[in-house]
Amino acid sequence: MTFLDQMQGYFRGERVEALFFIAPAALLLFILAVTAMKSEGGAFGVGMAVPLVLFGLAALGTGLVVGLRTPSQVSALESALASSPKAMVEQELPRMRKVNANWHLYLRTWAALVVIGVLVRFALKAEWAQGLGPALILVGAMGFFIDGFAERRSRPYTAALEALAAQHGVPLETK
Repeated sequence: MTFLDQMQGYFRGERVEALFFIAPAALLLFILAVTAMKSEGGAFGVGMAVPLVLFGLAALGTGLVVGLRTPSQVSALESALASSPKAMVEQELPRMRKVNANWHLYLRTWAALVVIGVLVRFALKAEWAQGLGPALILVGAMGFFIDGFAERRSRPYTAALEALAAQHGVPLETK
């Protein structure tokens, strides 16, 4: 697979995930929040709806921003690659290394939400906690799902950038 194929595959996956999973999942979270409020209401409904709406807003924003900016990002990278592969790699490789360096933080965050959700659900008897716990578990699980795909895509793309860097004499040391 050529570098260009690898790059286009990476960004195609980003766009598809953003527009066809993350943004629709956000809408599902909004529907679940409304359902919790309409069917249960009270402290339980609020406990469930608040994190679902907050995460839904973040997911919707992320999905739309990533999905809509990707074509122009790919176009700019393709132009940069055509005019100066070395300059493109010098700019894109550090960005991707930063992305990859943050996966452990994201995954720990999702794990913490799941654990906190389980603890809240079973340790507290308050109605709001009975709603909050499952909502946190769902949000954490969705985060694992989303970032599982994203991390899987980012590693080969970064390796392709590193190979291109080596071809063009770009130092590979990590800062």
